[in-house]
Amino acid sequence: MKKLNLALLLKNLLLSTFFLFIPFTGLSQVKTPQPSPASKIIQTVGLTEITVEFSRPSMKGREIMGELVPYGKIWRTGANQNTKITFSDPVKLNGQNLDKGSYAIYTRPGEDMWEVFFYKKSDNWGNPKKWEASEIAVALEVPVTNLDNSVETFSIWISSLSNNGAKLNIAWEKTRITVNVEVPTVNKAAASINETLKNNPKARDYYNAARYYLEENQDLNLAKKWIAKAVEMEDDHYWMFRYQALILADLGDIKNAIQAAEKSLELAQENGNNDYVRMNNKSIAEWTAMN
Repeated sequence: MKKLNLALLLKNLLLSTFFLFIPFTGLSQVKTPQPSPASKIIQTVGLTEITVEFSRPSMKGREIMGELVPYGKIWRTGANQNTKITFSDPVKLNGQNLDKGSYAIYTRPGEDMWEVFFYKKSDNWGNPKKWEASEIAVALEVPVTNLDNSVETFSIWISSLSNNGAKLNIAWEKTRITVNVEVPTVNKAAASINETLKNNPKARDYYNAARYYLEENQDLNLAKKWIAKAVEMEDDHYWMFRYQALILADLGDIKNAIQAAEKSLELAQENGNNDYVRMNNKSIAEWTAMN
């Protein structure tokens, strides 16, 4: 009996040792390209971050609009999990207010117009099992633009960037729609400027405030004051004197604008920046003719 138990013990030990050296091939997974690969775009518009996560199917010889994507039915606007868009701030979409946060983008395509829905539940796989009107944060009717050339792969992109907005584009096959996005840059920038300039501001803070006011055509007298502070604190930056020249010129102070441009030109030549040399020479010539 003891010999039998010992034999059984040895057998079990050998089997255990054998299995330890068997590669666990069952845990591996075959990796192949996905038919609708995932994509993610992150775009800063003004001071607002916009993120879009979506999957990108391709035409692959198929007819898309009205066939693969039926007209008049809710579409996930892509493939796989619903397309998701996230705004770091409240925005306006075609003039309608939308709170900051994440939303699923659903659409109901038509030949001439799409309905676009920004849906509060953004974690669905495809369309929601139950469509709830109360979950629609914003609904838009967006006209279709017919394209001359086909877009092979479903695409979403953000274009026409400005300090205050951009365009959200969706396209596939020969169809594109565009949603205007407005962001709250003016209020955010004003709050930042007011707060920063109260607390030991640096030359770069004054410069950034003045440059922004010039670009947005806001109070140029304040911009003049700020840029003067900037060049007083740091008088070796050609880009600061360039903006001082532009602000003074817009205020009609051509004489001092030329002087600031000449200083910018001198510093740009010392630093080998040919772009600023060219811009300043052009401005000096134009302003001298006016003066």
